[in-house]
Amino acid sequence: MTADEITLTAGDVRLTVSAGTGGRISSFTVDDVELLRQGATFGCFPMAPWCGRIRDGRFTNGSVVHQLPLNAAPHAIHGTVRDRPWKVTRASGTEAVLTQEFAAPWPFAGRVTQSFALTPDSVALTMGITADADAFPAQAGWHPWFNRNPVPGRAGVAIEFSPDWQEERGSDYLPTGRRIEPRPGPWDDCFGMPSGVDVTLVWPEFLELNVASPEQWVVVFDMTDEAVCVEPQSGPPNGLDTLPRLVTPDAPLAIESSWRMRRL
Repeated sequence: MTADEITLTAGDVRLTVSAGTGGRISSFTVDDVELLRQGATFGCFPMAPWCGRIRDGRFTNGSVVHQLPLNAAPHAIHGTVRDRPWKVTRASGTEAVLTQEFAAPWPFAGRVTQSFALTPDSVALTMGITADADAFPAQAGWHPWFNRNPVPGRAGVAIEFSPDWQEERGSDYLPTGRRIEPRPGPWDDCFGMPSGVDVTLVWPEFLELNVASPEQWVVVFDMTDEAVCVEPQSGPPNGLDTLPRLVTPDAPLAIESSWRMRRL
């Protein structure tokens, strides 16, 4: 274990957080089975101060237009905090807290705090964004890459959820602004769940994992053979412009999510 890598253990569940590589969960095992896709850009990474794509990398705060690097040309994607190291502010056998100060290319001063808490049957995730002075729009969320077939020889994962609507996706992979009836996959789509995110992944004969959050937005991605993603977040893609949530020194943004496991 390196100085910036923390491993939490609770019974037969292990969670490794890599502060030095974007504050991501780099490994999550249940009964020695790895549930997250491995690799420097995978695992489960935090999304802040925005989630998903920003159209053309531009957003407006008041009357000022800000331009961000186009790291998913022609758009900017998934925030900035996954690209920089985090500071470990507290760690124990089952809990960890990380922080990161915002820096360029994000144009506003503030910080993001992320916490992890592990039990034998759950993972609790929280994230908070605070502003130092100037108010700014922000989003937060998590982007886990769950292995589709973590147990060789068994059926792949099934995704079970009942959203109220689907954000219609345009050819540029951004919401058009129309809400439509949920459609069958494959998905790289944002869904609305006003009563809270509630998505269950089922690996037959092994594990049921429920991804939940009080937030009402979730992006589901299942377009690769290797993994699927269930991403609870505080707003839809391009939301810095279409549905801004303003963060001020007196009004931080806070989001939480849980993963609850049941062996099958």
